[in-house]
Amino acid sequence: MIESTSDGVILTVHVQPKASKTEFVGMHGDALKFRVAAPPVEGEANAALCRYVAKLFSIPQRAVSVSSGQASRKKRIELIGVTEDEVRNILGLSKRST
Repeated sequence: MIESTSDGVILTVHVQPKASKTEFVGMHGDALKFRVAAPPVEGEANAALCRYVAKLFSIPQRAVSVSSGQASRKKRIELIGVTEDEVRNILGLSKRST
């Protein structure tokens, strides 16, 4: 799910830690699914997810944060300076996908 805000977007994501590589893989129910190579220990998977998302959307790492779900597989990620259309284009999602 992609929610527009005044500063950017909030993404509802499902994270699979300890994967073979970090990547976006599609939808998982109502969430965007990401695989993360880092283990879910001491915030490593969250940090790896934020680094990957920042690189994917070409924004500074400080513009990406986990706003809720720090210890859960289902999280809300806030991106500053990105529009919903940019997210859909970069991830290859249509309007009906989310």
